[in-house]
Amino acid sequence: MRLVRFGNPGHERPGVLDSSGAIRDLSGIVDDINGTTVSPVALAKLRRLDLNSLPVVETGTRLGACVGSVRNLVCIGLNY
Repeated sequence: MRLVRFGNPGHERPGVLDSSGAIRDLSGIVDDINGTTVSPVALAKLRRLDLNSLPVVETGTRLGACVGSVRNLVCIGLNY
């Protein structure tokens, strides 16, 4: 399952790529792709969806950052 976020900057909506590579709109199922959405329980729920029943997003729509609502970014550099 390939989750994506699409739309205008700052107003991205959640989506998923179907088997043909088309983006399907998940905004009726989840609010955003964030830490809650990628939990094992939430992913299991998304796997059970019939992707063909979800609306198709227009081809060429802008893709945004893969995960939203990121509060902290921790990096460790071991190159000293």
